[in-house]
Amino acid sequence: MSLADADDNRLGSYLKDRRGKLDPAAFGLPGARRRTPGLRREEVAQRANISATWYTWLEQGRGGAPSADVLERIARALLLTEAEREHLFLLGLGRPPEVRYRGGEGVTPRLQRVLDALNPSPALIKTATWDVIAWNAAAATVLGDYSSVAPEERNILRRMFLDPAVRAAQHDWESVARSVVATFRGDAARAGVQREVAEMVEELRRASPEFAAMWRDHDVDHHGEGLKRMKHPLLGEIALEYSTFAVDGRPDLGMVVFNPATEDDARRVGELIAAKTTLPG
Repeated sequence: MSLADADDNRLGSYLKDRRGKLDPAAFGLPGARRRTPGLRREEVAQRANISATWYTWLEQGRGGAPSADVLERIARALLLTEAEREHLFLLGLGRPPEVRYRGGEGVTPRLQRVLDALNPSPALIKTATWDVIAWNAAAATVLGDYSSVAPEERNILRRMFLDPAVRAAQHDWESVARSVVATFRGDAARAGVQREVAEMVEELRRASPEFAAMWRDHDVDHHGEGLKRMKHPLLGEIALEYSTFAVDGRPDLGMVVFNPATEDDARRVGELIAAKTTLPG
């Protein structure tokens, strides 16, 4: 195969390269008398539960574009990392794979240090189901102390509709709540976690007629960025500009950062954070 042909068949070249880097012995396969290193094509096909002929065609650049399901099975067969799996989908389909939800996982100490470095800007990490799993001191001071509630209650949607303090802090609760529901619906669909959130949604439909009505509207939105106005119990009226960021390597997580919108807002937030951190005990 010429260099030009390899460039035209980047998916096949990548599959062949990954296949060649696997140790047959690790899979209980005989390693002797192999002309080339790594697994054979038929061995990868068997692990992926696809036809050996079809896999051969993929490496040869024949047979058209594979389906997402086939790529997923090949990624597992080749023991690809998350980054390698994403690259496989970009080569095969021209897009990254669907987000895979990882329930029960927290954040790394390094990511927590990133949040802490953002003080005095409130910042938090949320999952695809909108559970808050990490936050900094500024978020605890301005948005509410998530450590004061049980882990199962640290959900943005649940707090918006079931926590009177969170409701009272919104400048225009109905508008904010409607936006939250629309954005949550879009995030849940994008991450493929409708089954995981079904129980919570049903609970909220029973507990809150307002949520039930908003959910029936089927509105969908993106979080993106914007301006949030709050009625803080100690600071009074404050305005925060928010932006949402993806966490590299963890597409199921999102980081939301709130920056005080004015110098006065920043000063008051900073003073309150400093006062709380210097209190005894």
